[in-house]
Amino acid sequence: MADDAANRTPWLTIIGIGDNGLDSLTPPARLLFDAAQTIIAPERVLARFDCGARETIPWTFGIKETIALVMARRGTPVTILATGDPMFFGVGATLMRQLDASEMRVIPSPSAFSLAAARLGWALQDVAMISLHGRSVHGLASHVHPDARIIALTSTGKTVIEASQILSARGYGRSEMHVLEHIGGPDERTKVIRADRIAADRPHFADFNTLAISCVAQPGTVLLPSVPGLPDDAFEHDGQLTKREVRAVTLSRLGPVPGGLMWDVGAGCGSIGIEWIRAARGARAIAIEVNEARRKMAAHNAMTLGAPGLDIVAGTAPDALADLEMPDAVFIGGGVSNDGVFEAVWDALKPFGRLVANAVTVEGEARLFALQSVHGGELVRLQVSRAEPVGRYLGWKPLMPVTIWSVTKGLDA
Repeated sequence: MADDAANRTPWLTIIGIGDNGLDSLTPPARLLFDAAQTIIAPERVLARFDCGARETIPWTFGIKETIALVMARRGTPVTILATGDPMFFGVGATLMRQLDASEMRVIPSPSAFSLAAARLGWALQDVAMISLHGRSVHGLASHVHPDARIIALTSTGKTVIEASQILSARGYGRSEMHVLEHIGGPDERTKVIRADRIAADRPHFADFNTLAISCVAQPGTVLLPSVPGLPDDAFEHDGQLTKREVRAVTLSRLGPVPGGLMWDVGAGCGSIGIEWIRAARGARAIAIEVNEARRKMAAHNAMTLGAPGLDIVAGTAPDALADLEMPDAVFIGGGVSNDGVFEAVWDALKPFGRLVANAVTVEGEARLFALQSVHGGELVRLQVSRAEPVGRYLGWKPLMPVTIWSVTKGLDA
């Protein structure tokens, strides 16, 4: 079967193309283009050359519609022209989730990341490469820190304005923003403007652009690293917040991994789910919260702190857990004593998944002891004290002790 797949002729060809059109194609890529029967490409790409009598489909629709169109023609020769490297935040990577690799032939061109790094003299391995194209621009926030270099794909010129506003709000208004318009084409131009000037003046930028940012923090800017344990006041909350020190320990036991999915049951303001997303590339989280005001806080915090993909579900466990995707990890921040909550998340948790539950009440702690006696795992009790003013001096103010139970689900559990 593997040999048959390897010898199968691909019906879908995806060719990376630069802003200079057919001149960017290598001889093998040009031969494939010349042999194409049906061509799907952005309108601005098709406008640069004559496809003759061949069927051409301007790419004026969204990615979901594109996938549906391509899948409807499965088995029939189709050629897609895509900007740059189709496998780097491109249509090739998206379609590969739907098709077997043997059905596709991908011919990449230099990506916008490579072209931008070459123009700026930046070592690509030292740069955060992200896509804000068709995604929330708030995802930028989790990559912003002093002296960071970021290269981002954008949707339109408006993306640059929105990015400058995020930088300025975070205390990075002095950052240099390099806007590389029509990179690799005859109309290529680079504009270099400080973030606070762009935010204030809102200049016009070409819709086809790549954004490169050299982050500069102004004095007094609060550092928000990807390491779990953000300051409590980084979150909007009503007091129902897993405190910084406990949050850091909790995340260390949940073990964020790239692409991993976590359920945050009783999410409150969303702090655990947000820090999970920030801690690992492509990490995802579903926050389950019954209180509407706290759901709004969680949504606000997710945008502000660079985790716009936080999926917020209204309801209470276990009912709200039905039909959710199986998680790699689960955090129960509240309600571990409620009937059916543990049983529901334990059944849903993937083999070798991690479960962490915190309790501050005597009843909750007793429930954790009982669960640990059956399922094993580790119990830790944290007592944190913070130095606070007592008159002219400092004294230790203890926070409520927190009991943490962490356990890994076995294959046969």
